[in-house]
Amino acid sequence: MRLISICPSNTEIIAYLGLTSSLVGIDDFSDWPLSIQHLPKLGPDLSIRMDDLEKLQPDLVLASLSVPGMEKNIEELKKRGIPHIVLNPQSLEDILNDIRLVGQLCNVENKALEVVDDFKRTIEECKNACRSVHYKPTLYWEWWPKPVFTPGRINWLTEVSKLAGGLNLFSDVELASIQTDWDDVFQRNPDHICLAWVGVAQNKVNTALVRRRPNWDRLEAVKKKHIHVLEEALYCRPSPRLLEGIVNLGKILHPDIYMDIKLPPSLQS
Repeated sequence: MRLISICPSNTEIIAYLGLTSSLVGIDDFSDWPLSIQHLPKLGPDLSIRMDDLEKLQPDLVLASLSVPGMEKNIEELKKRGIPHIVLNPQSLEDILNDIRLVGQLCNVENKALEVVDDFKRTIEECKNACRSVHYKPTLYWEWWPKPVFTPGRINWLTEVSKLAGGLNLFSDVELASIQTDWDDVFQRNPDHICLAWVGVAQNKVNTALVRRRPNWDRLEAVKKKHIHVLEEALYCRPSPRLLEGIVNLGKILHPDIYMDIKLPPSLQS
């Protein structure tokens, strides 16, 4: 099959299923794995060049609705009659279902089953570790600094937080993504601040700007120097790479409990 992925998380699912040799095109933000970076890049995931995509004659395009604005890609694929599927996972279980679906459509059901089984075993291992955690700190996740965007309850980062032995600070809000403000975060007073700015390299995230926000020098997280600059790709993309993010975060929050957890070969980056 000739596959095209127009979203980084979909590209990662393809890679975990051993299908990168079938890829003929990707979006500009699909930066993993390195082995596919020679492929034609079809533009940012919000502005795919559909003429270039169509010329590649795909048998299947893996599209997404994980970011607002991607709807126009779907509309254009439909208009042109290009075979496609749309993935829009909000939970770890949704990601498992997407792995199964892609495996079925691409005739690699056995590989999909292996990845799903290893995924589930790793989740259980993290759940067992979490049971040993006596205090689960609150985590403020920041996707974007101004305006402030953070995940609510209906997002995989609520599960990620819990499996790493913490609690999403905004898990009481019944939304996937929340636009809030610095004062709201201050009033909630998180134990840890997790910066995963979408599309920004780790070395470009300036924690000094966070510490200078009004009253934030009084936050528990700031006073205890619990400001973490995290790899955006391991937390903001709904793919199996989230498991690596969970284990890494668990080792930050509870190193004595999570240190021995290792990912199975099928789930290693």
